Amino acid sequence: MLSRIAESLFWIGRYIERADGTARILDVHLQLLLEDPWIEENLACRSLLSVMGADIPDDRELTRSDVLTILAVDRTEPASIAYSLGAARENARRAREVISTELWEALNTTRARMPRKVSAEKVHEFFGWVRERSALAVGIIESATSRDEAWSFFTLGRSIERADMTARLLATRSLTEASGPSWTTILRSVGAYEAYLRTYRGMPSARNAAEFLLLDRLFPRSILFSVSRAEQCMRDIEPRTDRVGVSDQSLRLLGQIRSELEYRPITEILDELPRHMDSVQAATSAASEAIRQRYFPTNAAPSWVRENS
Repeated sequence: MLSRIAESLFWIGRYIERADGTARILDVHLQLLLEDPWIEENLACRSLLSVMGADIPDDRELTRSDVLTILAVDRTEPASIAYSLGAARENARRAREVISTELWEALNTTRARMPRKVSAEKVHEFFGWVRERSALAVGIIESATSRDEAWSFFTLGRSIERADMTARLLATRSLTEASGPSWTTILRSVGAYEAYLRTYRGMPSARNAAEFLLLDRLFPRSILFSVSRAEQCMRDIEPRTDRVGVSDQSLRLLGQIRSELEYRPITEILDELPRHMDSVQAATSAASEAIRQRYFPTNAAPSWVRENS
């Protein structure tokens, strides 16, 4: 497969997952800011923008409306939903010869219907729309794409981004200390609440909920599941021939963070949750860069945070 095509498929997967994950995180935290009068809004907004990797204005007090503008509808902000949907559509255009007409039309329509402003009373409805459009694109690929290199590159990008976004969501758990979102709210935001109840058969506790989202081998949004799926995609793309150890840098990075989470007691992870989630984000970023250097060496990597000019 041409590196240009492989790169576009990889980033289609990442950008679709990024739009979905950002919508889920914003839905939880903007609702929390609306409902809890004791939260210091400016500090909470700045912390959320920092976790999401967005530019943080330092010349004014930030409000819920500012966060919505920056992370949802600003087409020039690389961390925003609008930017991600536009970039997914642009990458689909570049890979038009290998993606299906149905997927192209879905991404093109989503980009065209992306609003430039969202009214306060329609925020939740907007985030639901983003999740539905992301699910539609993923569903088209899952149901109508051969399990070849095209599918592997798409799923690789999506899995790496999902691990990163779940880590960001868990990192936001401690942003506002006691006023942060409950574990029930976090589980609901990723569609994990009912799956959690079937697994643990009880109301969410910090230990069990964190364990489920971090380490569950069967739930597709857990970090362990996503990292393991990314590792499998790497092996499908280029079967291992190493006689000793692992020579592929991206596989090594993914394997290291998986082992770090898998074999560390959950109580230790919970004690320093933000630090461990930073490690997951750093590992996924480094793995993505290693994949770029190995498979897409001719082009500059798309940037998550706007570079300083």
